Amino acid sequence: MTHLILQAPNLNTERIENIAAVARARGVQNLSTTAVRLLDIDPGESQELKQLCDNLHVDYAFLDEVRPLHECKILAMDMDSTLINIECIDEIADMAGRKAQVSAITEAAMRGEITDFAESLRRRVALLEGVPATALEQVYEERLRLNAGAETLIQAAKKAGLKILLVSGGFTFFTEKLKQRLGLDQAHANLLETANGVLTGKVLGDIVDAQGKAQRLQDLARETDAQAHQIIALGDGANDLKMLALADYSVAYRAKPVVRAQANFALNVSGLDAVLNWFDIPGVVKY
Repeated sequence: MTHLILQAPNLNTERIENIAAVARARGVQNLSTTAVRLLDIDPGESQELKQLCDNLHVDYAFLDEVRPLHECKILAMDMDSTLINIECIDEIADMAGRKAQVSAITEAAMRGEITDFAESLRRRVALLEGVPATALEQVYEERLRLNAGAETLIQAAKKAGLKILLVSGGFTFFTEKLKQRLGLDQAHANLLETANGVLTGKVLGDIVDAQGKAQRLQDLARETDAQAHQIIALGDGANDLKMLALADYSVAYRAKPVVRAQANFALNVSGLDAVLNWFDIPGVVKY
């Protein structure tokens, strides 16, 4: 039996009925004002349904079963443009009037056009040379915001007993603040070098690239004895693909096409907490 979860901020009756008709759903269960579950659909219509949902700007998830969230063990997340609304390195560069140069490299790396993430990061960090270290705090306070649904997702995952991993190709200044703020179990990122109160344009230690992200998730999976079907992982860029490949619940969040093509799920219009509607959570009333 296959179910189809539909989610969108403006999910209305007309859209639901159009999709349900194509899906030949045997029933509709309301999950919230922005989400429904179509019951026992015809999986043979999946390609047409995907196209229809994309055309209607509705996020979708095909599930053979709706499992309890507490059966999962890990929630792993990228930081920049996934957990938070910005690319931190671009905003730091903006403080020095170099955002356009850095952003161009960031975008190319996230699209997968630059395959050596470590080299792309070094190139971008080099452009930060001379920026006051106080710019990092300014970016955090003035520009960094959690993406919609982030806190709800994390709180529900923690309540269900999942370990929360934040792993980023960005910087420890931000991941450590978010770890403390949100009560995360682990956070890994890159360390910017500073001297005399300014950035030197260098990164200290090994760079957390695509393989580094995957390795951090693999390490936690071994510690928790987590299998792929017990891992939820979210990301948006090409350097998240190796990490996402370790999770059955791999989620492309507002992601580049290369990521959407390889992830098992995508959230293009819904908040991060939309993930929760793919699971059975005790105490959450469906109506």
